[in-house]
Order: sequence, then structure tokens, then C-alpha cells
Amino acid sequence: MKRGILATLGSPLVQVDSPPGSVVAAKIESKNPGGSAKDRPALAMIEAAEDAGDLEPGDRIVEPTSGNTGIGLALVAAAKGYDITIVMPASKSPERRAIMNAYGADLELVDGEISEAKDRADELEAERGMVQLRQFENPANPEAHYRTTAEEILRQVEGRTIDAFVAGIGTGGTISGTGRRLREEFPDVEIVGVEPEDNAVLSTGESGVDDFQGMGPGFVSPNLDRELLDGVETVGIDAAEAEARRLAREEGILVGQSSAASLLASKRVAERLAADRGTGSTDCPGPDNSTAILSEEPVDYEPIDDDCPVVVTIFWDSGERYMSTGMFD
Repeated sequence: MKRGILATLGSPLVQVDSPPGSVVAAKIESKNPGGSAKDRPALAMIEAAEDAGDLEPGDRIVEPTSGNTGIGLALVAAAKGYDITIVMPASKSPERRAIMNAYGADLELVDGEISEAKDRADELEAERGMVQLRQFENPANPEAHYRTTAEEILRQVEGRTIDAFVAGIGTGGTISGTGRRLREEFPDVEIVGVEPEDNAVLSTGESGVDDFQGMGPGFVSPNLDRELLDGVETVGIDAAEAEARRLAREEGILVGQSSAASLLASKRVAERLAADRGTGSTDCPGPDNSTAILSEEPVDYEPIDDDCPVVVTIFWDSGERYMSTGMFD
């Protein structure tokens, strides 16, 4: 028995349909208590502020967000007894607003994108003495993924070598923290970032349209360790939404745009690695949803050859947060 909801952080690693001769596996982060990967840094940033004496009982937290970090912070604030104000672009999905309200957060919407939300949070911090956690530069953000996401992945691959880690770039926390720990364990692992085709700051040097919810902030976050990156893939919004629909209808996995984009980029990397090694589908069996839930005998899964390249990615949240966008219509 867990003694509180905050002790339930964690998610499974699940094999998904992969290019022939490869294995792509995704962390299903919707299984975290607040429903996304951002629960991890939300808890870490609040506890780091408490330990430093920057956050005390009676304080009010403020943070700009495109949604998931705000939900994670609202969850942690509710569990720990803090008031919180979330500043979010008005363009983000109504589902995210409703979830934050359910946790008791006060929500302030701004015209524009995350940069405008950051400016408003700075004003509230200066004018009203709120405590801002600054997810884009707070070192507790990547450290949370170093200590939790990466360690879970290392246990879940059960001794297999991870050949590539592919993840979307937002605050930079997930790819930097997880990538740093995986490279300690596997010095040759490829670390590949993913950014929106129309807001590819790393690839083009210019910001663009923030169509993806949570993956394209339009600037390079201080928490992104660019030296870790071996490459960057860009994915268009239409391709990502089509892949999200396919995942739901063909694999029973409900995710949003940034997760589907991460998967498409992962498939490109996996296809290249399989071609380099000359592995085929007979060496690398696909997903197997046999469970034998009513049997006392465990399922005897077909083994995966050690030569199969393994690519790990992140499914950031659930597609339930995107229903109002019409993505699944």
C-alpha cells in the first residue's frame, strides 16, 4: 500500500509496432498519477523548493505551462496543501483547463504562446510574491528524469542494450535527464530530439507556429543539454495526428500529438539501425498482446534476438486531453 498519491510515480515500457528488424518501445507516461510525464518534474521542483526554503506553507505557486506541467503541479499542490495559479496560452485544449480546475488550481489564460505566459507569470511573481518554479531552467526538472524515468527504463529493458533514445523537445528536461543517465549506461546510445516541423527552432534557428501542444515552445530551453543530442528529427502536425489515430485504432494506445510525433521519429531511427545491422522481422518479433489473464501459466513470449536494435521513446500523455481538437474525428 502506498501512503500517498505522490508515491505512485511510474509507468510501463511497452513494445509497439516497429519497422522490420527493430524493436521500438514507449514509456506510457499517462499511467503517472496526474496522467503525464510532467508529474515527475512537478514533484521534484516543488520538493527542491521546499528543501531550499523557497517554498513554505501558505505560499502560492505560479507557473506558465502549455498544460501538462500545470496539471502535474496542480496535483502536487493539492496533495501538499499549496495554492497555485497556472498561466496558460488560451489556444491549449479545454480538457487541460478542466483538469487543472478539478485539482483546485486558479487558471489565467493569455493571448499568444508560452513566451507570453512566461511574461505574465513573471509579473505575478513580482507583484504578488508568488513562488515561480521556472520549469524551463530549474535543474530539478532534468534531475527528476535522470533519477526516475531513466532508472525505470534501465530496469524494464531487463539487461538489453538500448541503441537509441528518441524524445520530443519542450522544456528539455526529459531528453536531457533521461539521455544523460542512459549514456552513462550505454556510451554508444544515440539520443535524438524531436521538434515540430513548423516550429523547428533547433533545426532552423527560427521559431514558427505552435500547433503541437507541449512540444514546440518556440525557443531553446536552458534545460536542454544540446551536447547530448546526436540528431534532431522534425515531424508535421498532420502526420502526427494521423499516427495518433492509427495507434488508437490499430494498437489500442491512446496518445496525443507529441507522443505520436515521437513515435514517427523513433521509427525512422529504428529503420536506419535495422538496415545498418541487416536484421529482419524474423529476428525481431512484433508486439504480443497475449496475457493469459485467467490462466495460472505465464505467457511464453517469442524471444527477441540480441542483434535487434532497441529504440526507446516517450508517450507523454493520454489522447483524452486532445478530444476537443477533433484529432480523433
